Amino acid sequence: MGPSTWQPVADQLRAAGHQVRVPSLLDVGAGPPPFWPRVVEAVRDDLRQVPVDRPVTLVAHSNAGLFLPVMCSGLDHPVTGSVFVDAALPARTGPTPVAPPELMEFLRPLAVDGRLPRWTDWWDEADVAPMFTDPTVRQTVVEEQPTLPLSYYEQRIPVPGGWDDHPCSYLLFGPPYDDFAADARERGWSVAHLPGAHLHQIVDPGGTARQLVELCGTA
Repeated sequence: MGPSTWQPVADQLRAAGHQVRVPSLLDVGAGPPPFWPRVVEAVRDDLRQVPVDRPVTLVAHSNAGLFLPVMCSGLDHPVTGSVFVDAALPARTGPTPVAPPELMEFLRPLAVDGRLPRWTDWWDEADVAPMFTDPTVRQTVVEEQPTLPLSYYEQRIPVPGGWDDHPCSYLLFGPPYDDFAADARERGWSVAHLPGAHLHQIVDPGGTARQLVELCGTA
């Protein structure tokens, strides 16, 4: 997804006095694999506007959760908090596959010349429509999406040791991320539940922003 999915939450946090950056990851699928170094570089480039000695809290949604360990180890800024929002979790040890075998079985028939359709085109309208309450917002989010190569989902992302040497927490919107929230609890992280669909942050940016602030204070 593109940065428009998090801009409303960023606006709420800025209004509350927080400094916020929303890096764009739209171009990470350009070029050959590996893709994960481009994710780290995109975040590094965006944070160049923030003094290097200023601590940061990373917030990752959905698939981006898998990249948090390499972000933590690859940034110049000290990372003092990580929040996973309705997100997949990195493996506890060893590299993390971006997609499990059952997801790859679903994705391979969708690819045309090695490239997948936009994420919202993977699903039936009955699955997509509940994630949006505003047709204008939906149009913006849908049109902004990249089309990723199938090889993006075939990659394995390193998990540097000691990446979680700071407080981590999890914000669950709902199924099918319940198991990840349970895993986060088992890891000893703070977990909160804000009921909603997978893109609930665009439906309730104010509530999402408040939960993030609370989690950062309790993690």
